[in-house]
Amino acid sequence: MKKTIGPTRAPADKAGAAVAISLSTAEIEAIVSGLHTDPFAVLGLHATETGKAATEAFVARAFVPGADSVTAMTLDGTVVGELACLNEAGFFVGPVTVKSLQPLRYRACRGDVEWSLTDPYTFGPILGPMDDYLLREGSHLRLFDKMGAHPVKHQGVDGFHFAVWAPNARRVSVVGDFNEWDGRRHVMRLRRDTGIWEIFAPEVWPGSAYKYEIIGAHGEILPLKADPFARRSEFRPQTASVTAAELAQTWEDAAHLAHWGTVDKRRQPISVYEVHAGSWQKRADGTFLSWDELAERLIPYCTDMGFTHIEFLPITEHPYDPSWGYQTTGLYAPSARFGEPEGFARFVNGCHKVGLSVILDWVPAHFPTDAHGLRRFDGTSLYEHEDPRQGFHPDWNTAIYNYGRTEVVSYLVNNALYWAEKFHLDGVRVDAVASMLYLDYSRKEGEWVPNEYGGRENLEAVRFLQKMNEHIYGAHPQVMTIAEESTSWPKVSQPVHEGGLGFGFKWNMGFMHDTLSYFSRDPVHRKHHHHEITFGLIYAYSENFMLPISHDEVVHGKGSMIAKMPGDDWQKFANLRAYYGFMWGYPGKKLLFMGQEFAQWSEWSEERSLDWNLLQYPLHEGMRRLVRDLNYTYRTKPALHARDCEGEGFEWLVSEDAEQSVFAWLRKAPGEKLVAVIANLTPVYHPRYDLPLPVAGRWREILNTDAEIYGGSGKGNGGRVEAVIDSGAPETAWARASLSLPPLAVIMLELEQ
Repeated sequence: MKKTIGPTRAPADKAGAAVAISLSTAEIEAIVSGLHTDPFAVLGLHATETGKAATEAFVARAFVPGADSVTAMTLDGTVVGELACLNEAGFFVGPVTVKSLQPLRYRACRGDVEWSLTDPYTFGPILGPMDDYLLREGSHLRLFDKMGAHPVKHQGVDGFHFAVWAPNARRVSVVGDFNEWDGRRHVMRLRRDTGIWEIFAPEVWPGSAYKYEIIGAHGEILPLKADPFARRSEFRPQTASVTAAELAQTWEDAAHLAHWGTVDKRRQPISVYEVHAGSWQKRADGTFLSWDELAERLIPYCTDMGFTHIEFLPITEHPYDPSWGYQTTGLYAPSARFGEPEGFARFVNGCHKVGLSVILDWVPAHFPTDAHGLRRFDGTSLYEHEDPRQGFHPDWNTAIYNYGRTEVVSYLVNNALYWAEKFHLDGVRVDAVASMLYLDYSRKEGEWVPNEYGGRENLEAVRFLQKMNEHIYGAHPQVMTIAEESTSWPKVSQPVHEGGLGFGFKWNMGFMHDTLSYFSRDPVHRKHHHHEITFGLIYAYSENFMLPISHDEVVHGKGSMIAKMPGDDWQKFANLRAYYGFMWGYPGKKLLFMGQEFAQWSEWSEERSLDWNLLQYPLHEGMRRLVRDLNYTYRTKPALHARDCEGEGFEWLVSEDAEQSVFAWLRKAPGEKLVAVIANLTPVYHPRYDLPLPVAGRWREILNTDAEIYGGSGKGNGGRVEAVIDSGAPETAWARASLSLPPLAVIMLELEQ
């Protein structure tokens, strides 16, 4: 293309001409080719050399591709100068009659086409030195209000402020449908102390798709990158970020937050319904329900079922449905699959109004290597480790965050705070904690790098988790954090100041593994595996445990919960009812994955809705009723929940009857009625089973998993049993009761007085 080096029309005065012509051809070429690393030094409004020495005089320089002529105006439309074209690609220069630095607008013409634009290079920065200081220190806890794209009114003009961290980039531009994805038009300003690039883009509105165009340190143009702090994203398969208004939600949950912010959560009933938002139910055409549609269906369902919490598999933006959200590319954006972010806020508010809490499955352990994501974000391993022995996860083919980098830790900690503050979330369940804690996780000898002391513990990840828990509990006491941690790492759920990781709860993977192993066995063999039930009580109070029957147990060929059970159909249902009764009577908070509450036969698949049609059959409807009644019993009987995490809340009654596979224990809490839980885990009916009980008197049968209403045989104790002390026994002697123990069933007895 032929380039015009000199002005095509005379500048308004000699000072302006001198300034215009003083630009080198190379500098102008760098601007029009998008290679200039500091366009703010060239473009926009600048005082002339003459102006600095005498009366103020200013020159405007603008890059307006496609224009033949450009007129400079103030914001109120006053014409202040005509600019000359120095390069036909769209570089214009000219003196302007203004008295101070201020935003300018341009009227551009090409033939009979006219348009106007406001010059982003005539605006000052928005971020300040305190932001730089806090970011470098790693103590900035409001990054989600500073980074990414935010609507602002800056120097009297509405638009969006964009900020992104890319310290090793040679040039960063924001591109989008507001500038025809042209990386030359909104080249950003580098804040050298932090490596953050920022720009105020006037007259950009909510709903605009955008990405960052980055030139790496060696001059290479990288694949367009989504915004790490984007609060909204395009619907897959599109991958752009989307400008969004600040979240507008009238919250009506002050009482809910106040309750959970003041109570000891370990002593509250917590029964979690784990949900994959994309497949709990779908529309008739197979598309996703919106958050408002989910609210209309899921909230009443969970309320009726007696669950206290809904835990969503990751709802942050992710490109691939079969990843279930665990390979997220947008940690700050609720997935576009279910509508706009405001819809999710309305959903959470609706939950809180009826006493339901919402937990987010959160993935700070790894991120996918999609080209538009975080991998080699500025041409270097910025968010991940450069060394694949530290920065690449062999199990999931993903990148691992560099927890030793202050900015990466700030990015993740701020994300946890973001969901708690902006969306009032009640908890975060942290995925794959074990993979974070161990440097040799899923690695062979020689495939991992020891820590500074030669050990396999990831000390940087430990510090990150501790920092995250300290900040989230410090700022949002209503929130609880939960670790999915499958090893014996000590003190996962103890405070940081006591040497712990600081989580509120830990998933009890040992309980899940041992009990599923036991219940999947033919009852005739269970007496040989009695320890699989009793062993868990040895460590049941070493952590604040949650008992998880999660999505992981009903996928990848493992079969559904009902399919795991042995025997014919009747025995399968009886076994599963007994398992749930056993679990709800066992110390620890409860978690059940969707579909298992009504004994779905098929494995879960993200591609289809749950098999709700099964509820027309009595055995499935009976299972649903049982889970509902278990939840209500657990919630209304403090003995079953108030000491879930403390040893004083449990006492064995029968632990060694391996021959008959009978177990019995007490659940108790100070000042509350005792509850006895008795499990008969063989198909043999025991019409008169002798059970020791600590108090004589009448014990009411408050739950029986063999009740006919649940699909059982209806055997039981007529609602009550009498415990008596043998005549002549000492006053301290325990009472004994003769019970009817139904086959493959759990009953619960409560002392009446």
